[in-house]
Amino acid sequence: MSTLKEILTRRPVAATIRLTISARAARPAPLVGPALGQYRLNLMAFCKDFNAWTQKYKPKTPMSITITITAFKDNTFDFTVKSPSITWYLKKAAGIELGSSWPGHTVASTITLKHVYEIAKVKQSVPYCQYMPLESICKLVIGTANAMGIKVQKELD
Repeated sequence: MSTLKEILTRRPVAATIRLTISARAARPAPLVGPALGQYRLNLMAFCKDFNAWTQKYKPKTPMSITITITAFKDNTFDFTVKSPSITWYLKKAAGIELGSSWPGHTVASTITLKHVYEIAKVKQSVPYCQYMPLESICKLVIGTANAMGIKVQKELD
């Protein structure tokens, strides 16, 4: 955490970079390297920090994580990691690659309320959802499932 004095004395932001990287897969190779290298940032430091931060996720799982890297003019950086989207969790739970091409008319797959509850528990740990009631997050997950053409049932047949 930065102190107030450090925050106030920092130089202006040079750029903000948005990337999508799989968990534990940050390498100074293409995708990460060219994006950060043009701002003369320490690639190895970023890769080490990112991989350590995503250590809690399963290894080699193609889990996309959005990162915002703020490159300051003195070549330092901060980054924030967002958790995977609700759609990613729903596709994993339903075992599908894509949702329905005609939601509301064609069912792509089916999940149970237990899946909805588990996804909501994971999303409740995200900073912007931590003060939301679990019921509200479950309603968000069900709404997203309906928009994807995934049917939610009490129990699978």
